[in-house]
Amino acid sequence: MKIQNRSLKILSIFFLLFIILLSACQPENQETGLQEKSTQVTVSILPQAYFVDRISGGSVSVNVMVGPGQEAHTYEPKPEQMRALTQSNILFTIGLEYEAVWVPRFKDINPNLAIIDSAKGIQRIPLTTDHSHEDDEESHEDEENEGLDPHVWLSPENGKIIAENTLVALNALIPESAEMFRENFDALIADIENLDRDINDTLNTLEQRKFMVFHPAWGYFADHYNLEQFPVQVGGQDPSPSELAALVDMAQNEKIKVIFVQPTFNTASAAAVAQEIGAEVAVIDPLAKDWLSNLESAAKAFKSALSN
Repeated sequence: MKIQNRSLKILSIFFLLFIILLSACQPENQETGLQEKSTQVTVSILPQAYFVDRISGGSVSVNVMVGPGQEAHTYEPKPEQMRALTQSNILFTIGLEYEAVWVPRFKDINPNLAIIDSAKGIQRIPLTTDHSHEDDEESHEDEENEGLDPHVWLSPENGKIIAENTLVALNALIPESAEMFRENFDALIADIENLDRDINDTLNTLEQRKFMVFHPAWGYFADHYNLEQFPVQVGGQDPSPSELAALVDMAQNEKIKVIFVQPTFNTASAAAVAQEIGAEVAVIDPLAKDWLSNLESAAKAFKSALSN
Protein backbone atom coordinates (compact mmCIF):
# COMPACT_ATOMS: atom_id res chain seq x y z
CA MET A 1 0.00 0.00 0.00
CA LYS A 2 2.85 2.43 0.83
CA ILE A 3 4.53 1.63 -2.50
CA GLN A 4 1.25 2.25 -4.31
CA ASN A 5 0.75 5.61 -2.58
CA ARG A 6 4.34 6.62 -3.38
CA SER A 7 3.77 5.73 -7.03
CA LEU A 8 0.61 7.81 -7.17
CA LYS A 9 2.44 10.80 -5.69
CA ILE A 10 5.24 10.45 -8.25
CA LEU A 11 2.71 10.24 -11.10
CA SER A 12 0.93 13.35 -9.80
CA ILE A 13 4.23 15.28 -9.70
CA PHE A 14 5.08 14.27 -13.28
CA PHE A 15 1.56 15.23 -14.38
CA LEU A 16 1.88 18.69 -12.83
CA LEU A 17 5.30 19.22 -14.43
CA PHE A 18 3.88 18.16 -17.79
CA ILE A 19 1.08 20.74 -17.54
CA ILE A 20 3.50 23.51 -16.56
CA LEU A 21 5.72 22.67 -19.54
CA LEU A 22 2.71 22.77 -21.85
CA SER A 23 1.81 26.20 -20.52
CA ALA A 24 5.34 27.47 -21.16
CA CYS A 25 5.10 26.38 -24.79
CA GLN A 26 2.08 28.55 -25.67
CA PRO A 27 2.51 30.74 -28.79
CA GLU A 28 4.00 34.21 -28.34
CA ASN A 29 2.79 37.52 -29.71
CA GLN A 30 5.11 38.23 -32.66
CA GLU A 31 5.22 41.98 -31.99
CA THR A 32 5.91 41.95 -28.23
CA GLY A 33 7.47 38.54 -27.73
CA LEU A 34 4.98 37.93 -24.89
CA GLN A 35 2.29 35.30 -24.56
CA GLU A 36 -1.12 36.58 -25.63
CA LYS A 37 -3.44 36.69 -22.63
CA SER A 38 -6.93 37.91 -21.91
CA THR A 39 -8.77 38.02 -18.62
CA GLN A 40 -9.82 34.43 -18.09
CA VAL A 41 -11.70 32.53 -15.44
CA THR A 42 -12.43 28.83 -15.06
CA VAL A 43 -15.76 27.32 -14.03
CA SER A 44 -16.68 23.77 -13.15
CA ILE A 45 -19.83 23.42 -15.27
CA LEU A 46 -21.53 25.11 -18.21
CA PRO A 47 -24.36 26.80 -16.26
CA GLN A 48 -21.72 28.78 -14.33
CA ALA A 49 -20.33 30.01 -17.65
CA TYR A 50 -23.78 31.47 -18.36
CA PHE A 51 -23.58 33.66 -15.26
CA VAL A 52 -20.04 34.82 -16.05
CA ASP A 53 -20.99 35.63 -19.65
CA ARG A 54 -24.13 37.54 -18.67
CA ILE A 55 -22.47 39.62 -15.96
CA SER A 56 -19.19 40.25 -17.79
CA GLY A 57 -20.95 41.02 -21.06
CA GLY A 58 -18.65 38.53 -22.77
CA SER A 59 -15.56 40.53 -21.78
CA VAL A 60 -14.11 37.62 -19.81
CA SER A 61 -12.89 34.39 -21.39
CA VAL A 62 -14.36 31.30 -19.70
CA ASN A 63 -12.64 27.92 -19.43
CA VAL A 64 -15.21 25.20 -18.62
CA MET A 65 -13.96 22.03 -16.96
CA VAL A 66 -17.01 19.74 -17.40
CA GLY A 67 -17.90 20.34 -21.02
CA PRO A 68 -20.87 19.31 -23.18
CA GLY A 69 -21.61 15.59 -23.02
CA GLN A 70 -19.34 14.98 -20.03
CA GLU A 71 -20.54 13.50 -16.76
CA ALA A 72 -19.93 15.81 -13.81
CA HIS A 73 -20.00 13.04 -11.19
CA THR A 74 -17.16 11.03 -12.75
CA TYR A 75 -15.21 13.86 -14.38
CA GLU A 76 -11.42 14.11 -14.58
CA PRO A 77 -9.72 17.15 -16.18
CA LYS A 78 -8.03 16.87 -19.56
CA PRO A 79 -4.48 18.17 -20.15
CA GLU A 80 -5.66 21.03 -22.37
CA GLN A 81 -8.10 22.14 -19.67
CA MET A 82 -5.34 22.07 -17.08
CA ARG A 83 -3.17 24.14 -19.39
CA ALA A 84 -5.95 26.72 -19.77
CA LEU A 85 -6.28 26.77 -16.00
CA THR A 86 -2.72 28.11 -15.69
CA GLN A 87 -3.94 31.28 -17.47
CA SER A 88 -7.03 31.75 -15.27
CA ASN A 89 -7.39 34.37 -12.55
CA ILE A 90 -10.36 32.73 -10.85
CA LEU A 91 -11.76 29.23 -10.43
CA PHE A 92 -15.50 29.27 -9.70
CA THR A 93 -16.37 26.05 -7.85
CA ILE A 94 -19.91 24.74 -7.32
CA GLY A 95 -19.53 21.80 -4.91
CA LEU A 96 -19.08 18.81 -7.23
CA GLU A 97 -17.23 15.70 -6.12
CA TYR A 98 -14.24 16.10 -8.40
CA GLU A 99 -13.42 19.49 -6.89
CA ALA A 100 -12.43 17.99 -3.54
CA VAL A 101 -9.69 15.98 -5.24
CA TRP A 102 -8.61 18.37 -7.97
CA VAL A 103 -8.82 21.90 -6.55
CA PRO A 104 -5.68 21.43 -4.39
CA ARG A 105 -3.85 20.25 -7.53
CA PHE A 106 -5.15 23.25 -9.44
CA LYS A 107 -3.61 25.48 -6.78
CA ASP A 108 -0.29 23.67 -7.18
CA ILE A 109 -0.37 24.43 -10.90
CA ASN A 110 -1.49 28.05 -10.47
CA PRO A 111 -0.64 29.36 -6.96
CA ASN A 112 -2.20 32.76 -7.77
CA LEU A 113 -5.54 31.21 -8.67
CA ALA A 114 -8.42 32.64 -6.61
CA ILE A 115 -10.96 29.99 -5.57
CA ILE A 116 -14.53 31.35 -5.43
CA ASP A 117 -17.45 29.23 -4.26
CA SER A 118 -20.33 30.08 -6.60
CA ALA A 119 -22.75 28.41 -4.20
CA LYS A 120 -21.72 30.32 -1.08
CA GLY A 121 -24.84 31.21 0.88
CA ILE A 122 -27.09 28.57 -0.67
CA GLN A 123 -28.93 26.41 1.86
CA ARG A 124 -28.33 22.86 0.70
CA ILE A 125 -31.07 20.25 0.92
CA PRO A 126 -30.76 16.47 1.36
CA LEU A 127 -30.26 14.50 -1.83
CA THR A 128 -33.54 12.88 -2.80
CA THR A 129 -33.80 9.22 -1.88
CA ASP A 130 -36.68 6.78 -1.97
CA HIS A 131 -37.93 4.54 0.82
CA SER A 132 -37.84 1.53 -1.50
CA HIS A 133 -34.04 1.71 -1.73
CA GLU A 134 -31.88 0.01 0.84
CA ASP A 135 -30.48 2.47 3.38
CA ASP A 136 -27.09 0.85 3.76
CA GLU A 137 -23.85 2.39 4.96
CA GLU A 138 -22.09 2.00 1.61
CA SER A 139 -24.69 4.05 -0.25
CA HIS A 140 -24.30 6.85 2.30
CA GLU A 141 -20.57 6.92 1.74
CA ASP A 142 -21.18 7.47 -1.98
CA GLU A 143 -23.44 10.50 -1.48
CA GLU A 144 -22.04 13.87 -2.45
CA ASN A 145 -21.32 16.27 0.41
CA GLU A 146 -22.42 13.71 3.04
CA GLY A 147 -25.91 13.28 1.61
CA LEU A 148 -26.55 16.87 0.54
CA ASP A 149 -27.77 17.61 -2.98
CA PRO A 150 -24.96 19.13 -5.11
CA HIS A 151 -27.26 20.32 -7.95
CA VAL A 152 -27.64 23.78 -6.41
CA TRP A 153 -27.87 25.72 -9.68
CA LEU A 154 -31.25 24.26 -10.67
CA SER A 155 -33.59 26.83 -9.14
CA PRO A 156 -34.14 30.55 -9.79
CA GLU A 157 -33.60 31.54 -6.15
CA ASN A 158 -30.24 29.78 -6.07
CA GLY A 159 -29.43 31.31 -9.45
CA LYS A 160 -29.69 34.77 -7.90
CA ILE A 161 -27.16 33.78 -5.22
CA ILE A 162 -24.78 32.36 -7.83
CA ALA A 163 -25.13 35.59 -9.82
CA GLU A 164 -24.28 37.71 -6.78
CA ASN A 165 -21.21 35.62 -5.94
CA THR A 166 -20.09 35.93 -9.55
CA LEU A 167 -20.58 39.70 -9.52
CA VAL A 168 -18.52 40.18 -6.35
CA ALA A 169 -15.65 38.10 -7.75
CA LEU A 170 -15.61 39.88 -11.12
CA ASN A 171 -15.71 43.29 -9.42
CA ALA A 172 -12.65 42.36 -7.39
CA LEU A 173 -10.87 41.06 -10.48
CA ILE A 174 -11.68 43.98 -12.81
CA PRO A 175 -12.79 46.92 -10.63
CA GLU A 176 -12.69 49.36 -13.55
CA SER A 177 -15.63 47.47 -15.12
CA ALA A 178 -17.74 47.38 -11.95
CA GLU A 179 -20.40 49.74 -13.31
CA MET A 180 -20.95 47.62 -16.43
CA PHE A 181 -20.99 44.45 -14.35
CA ARG A 182 -23.65 45.93 -12.05
CA GLU A 183 -25.87 46.91 -14.98
CA ASN A 184 -25.57 43.43 -16.47
CA PHE A 185 -26.20 41.85 -13.07
CA ASP A 186 -29.37 43.92 -12.54
CA ALA A 187 -30.65 42.88 -15.97
CA LEU A 188 -29.92 39.23 -15.16
CA ILE A 189 -31.71 39.40 -11.81
CA ALA A 190 -34.75 40.94 -13.54
CA ASP A 191 -34.73 38.05 -16.04
CA ILE A 192 -34.48 35.50 -13.23
CA GLU A 193 -37.41 37.05 -11.37
CA ASN A 194 -39.49 37.04 -14.55
CA LEU A 195 -38.51 33.41 -15.10
CA ASP A 196 -39.61 32.52 -11.56
CA ARG A 197 -43.02 34.13 -12.12
CA ASP A 198 -43.42 32.38 -15.47
CA ILE A 199 -42.56 28.97 -14.02
CA ASN A 200 -44.98 29.53 -11.13
CA ASP A 201 -47.71 30.35 -13.66
CA THR A 202 -46.79 27.22 -15.62
CA LEU A 203 -46.88 24.83 -12.66
CA ASN A 204 -49.23 26.22 -10.02
CA THR A 205 -52.42 24.68 -11.43
CA LEU A 206 -51.09 21.13 -11.53
CA GLU A 207 -52.91 18.54 -9.45
CA GLN A 208 -50.33 15.80 -9.99
CA ARG A 209 -47.04 17.09 -8.58
CA LYS A 210 -44.89 13.94 -8.51
CA PHE A 211 -42.48 13.13 -11.31
CA MET A 212 -39.89 10.41 -11.89
CA VAL A 213 -36.27 11.00 -12.87
CA PHE A 214 -33.42 8.64 -13.53
CA HIS A 215 -30.88 10.68 -11.53
CA PRO A 216 -32.10 12.98 -8.72
CA ALA A 217 -30.80 16.26 -10.14
CA TRP A 218 -33.97 18.35 -9.82
CA GLY A 219 -34.40 18.47 -6.04
CA TYR A 220 -33.96 22.24 -5.67
CA PHE A 221 -36.34 22.92 -8.54
CA ALA A 222 -38.92 20.53 -7.05
CA ASP A 223 -38.49 22.01 -3.57
CA HIS A 224 -39.00 25.57 -4.84
CA TYR A 225 -42.13 24.77 -6.86
CA ASN A 226 -43.75 22.28 -4.47
CA LEU A 227 -43.07 19.27 -6.67
CA GLU A 228 -41.68 15.87 -5.68
CA GLN A 229 -39.13 13.86 -7.64
CA PHE A 230 -38.80 10.08 -7.43
CA PRO A 231 -35.37 8.85 -8.56
CA VAL A 232 -34.63 5.56 -10.27
CA GLN A 233 -30.96 5.82 -9.34
CA VAL A 234 -29.99 6.51 -5.72
CA GLY A 235 -26.49 7.09 -4.38
CA GLY A 236 -25.03 6.57 -7.84
CA GLN A 237 -26.40 3.00 -7.89
CA ASP A 238 -28.98 1.45 -10.19
CA PRO A 239 -31.88 -0.27 -8.40
CA SER A 240 -31.78 -3.94 -7.48
CA PRO A 241 -34.50 -6.21 -8.96
CA SER A 242 -36.66 -5.82 -5.82
CA GLU A 243 -36.17 -2.05 -5.83
CA LEU A 244 -37.03 -1.93 -9.51
CA ALA A 245 -40.27 -3.78 -8.81
CA ALA A 246 -41.10 -1.29 -6.04
CA LEU A 247 -40.46 1.59 -8.45
CA VAL A 248 -42.80 0.06 -11.01
CA ASP A 249 -45.54 -0.29 -8.36
CA MET A 250 -45.05 3.30 -7.24
CA ALA A 251 -45.12 4.62 -10.80
CA GLN A 252 -48.33 2.73 -11.53
CA ASN A 253 -49.97 3.99 -8.32
CA GLU A 254 -48.99 7.58 -9.10
CA LYS A 255 -49.99 7.19 -12.76
CA ILE A 256 -46.56 8.38 -13.91
CA LYS A 257 -46.34 8.46 -17.70
CA VAL A 258 -42.92 10.04 -18.26
CA ILE A 259 -39.48 9.26 -16.82
CA PHE A 260 -36.95 12.04 -17.23
CA VAL A 261 -33.34 11.22 -18.01
CA GLN A 262 -30.24 13.30 -18.70
CA PRO A 263 -28.17 12.76 -21.83
CA THR A 264 -24.90 11.74 -20.12
CA PHE A 265 -26.25 8.71 -18.22
CA ASN A 266 -26.74 5.08 -19.20
CA THR A 267 -30.47 4.90 -18.61
CA ALA A 268 -31.26 1.22 -19.09
CA SER A 269 -32.97 1.04 -15.67
CA ALA A 270 -35.18 4.00 -16.50
CA ALA A 271 -36.09 2.39 -19.81
CA ALA A 272 -36.97 -0.84 -17.99
CA VAL A 273 -39.32 0.98 -15.62
CA ALA A 274 -40.85 2.91 -18.52
CA GLN A 275 -41.50 -0.28 -20.46
CA GLU A 276 -43.17 -1.92 -17.45
CA ILE A 277 -45.60 0.97 -16.87
CA GLY A 278 -46.09 2.04 -20.47
CA ALA A 279 -44.34 5.38 -19.94
CA GLU A 280 -42.18 7.50 -22.19
CA VAL A 281 -38.55 8.43 -21.59
CA ALA A 282 -37.86 12.18 -22.00
CA VAL A 283 -34.51 13.97 -21.93
CA ILE A 284 -33.84 17.09 -19.87
CA ASP A 285 -30.30 18.31 -19.33
CA PRO A 286 -29.38 19.81 -15.93
CA LEU A 287 -26.02 20.91 -17.36
CA ALA A 288 -27.19 22.92 -20.37
CA LYS A 289 -25.26 26.19 -20.76
CA ASP A 290 -28.27 28.45 -21.43
CA TRP A 291 -29.36 28.25 -17.81
CA LEU A 292 -32.34 30.60 -18.04
CA SER A 293 -33.91 28.99 -21.11
CA ASN A 294 -33.14 25.53 -19.78
CA LEU A 295 -35.13 26.05 -16.57
CA GLU A 296 -38.04 27.43 -18.60
CA SER A 297 -37.93 24.39 -20.92
CA ALA A 298 -37.73 22.00 -17.95
CA ALA A 299 -40.82 23.59 -16.38
CA LYS A 300 -42.77 23.11 -19.60
CA ALA A 301 -41.60 19.50 -19.82
CA PHE A 302 -42.70 18.82 -16.24
CA LYS A 303 -46.10 20.40 -16.87
CA SER A 304 -46.61 18.34 -20.03
CA ALA A 305 -45.70 15.14 -18.19
CA LEU A 306 -47.82 15.89 -15.11
CA SER A 307 -50.88 17.03 -17.06
CA ASN A 308 -51.33 13.69 -18.84
